Amino acid sequence: MNKFPLITAHTGCMGHPDHSFESLQAAITLGVDIYEDDIRSTRDGVPVLAHDDDITLADGSCCSLAEMTLKELNNARLAPILTLQDVLEQIRAAGKIMNLDIKSDSALEPVSTLVNRMDMEEMVFLSGCDYGSAVKASQYAPSIRRLLNVNMQSFGSLSYDEAVFKACANAREAGCFGINVPYQVVQPVLMEAVQRSGLAIYVWTVMEADDMRRLAQLGVDSITTRDPEKLIAVRDETNFAKENRDWTIS
Repeated sequence: MNKFPLITAHTGCMGHPDHSFESLQAAITLGVDIYEDDIRSTRDGVPVLAHDDDITLADGSCCSLAEMTLKELNNARLAPILTLQDVLEQIRAAGKIMNLDIKSDSALEPVSTLVNRMDMEEMVFLSGCDYGSAVKASQYAPSIRRLLNVNMQSFGSLSYDEAVFKACANAREAGCFGINVPYQVVQPVLMEAVQRSGLAIYVWTVMEADDMRRLAQLGVDSITTRDPEKLIAVRDETNFAKENRDWTIS
């Protein structure tokens, strides 16, 4: 039996708002291994939690997050935007790992500066990186591990085996420790190729227990979900079944 995958809580954990302290605290309280959130950077180089560059202000207007300073954003919003530093302080206190899903290359250098200043290189890693972004990350954030987000277009234009080979080759060339893929494409062929390449495989975003069980049995390294409570229950039932089987054999 494979070791159960690391449990990654996606932002919006347990129905709480995305990019919120409530989501983070729910994940920490449940005891997940990793917390994932989306990262962008303001005009003055402050990494913040946000999926999109377009952001709605208190007056209903829309602006570009990247074109405003943190102070301007907070003055124009109903509630302050959550900064990455705020979250990393909580991550460090809880002894957890954070998956920084980079949504813009402009965030790479500010993120690297912040993580280095907080001495948290071993407590974070980057995802959201296609091949080009992963190469840039090796320049701007050389001390931070990174996952390669697989180019899903290749799975539509190439044979499955060829797409798998390309994904693993790109990850190695970009200096990534693993690949980040939608769970629907994971098959034994991919698992075998990843393991041969010495890479990790992280999958997202899984919500159904049957899919969680299948992926755990295949041996993925991490499962990302918005419902970590369900994934924890799958882990517990898996461990219980293994303990009973081992007891019966002995």
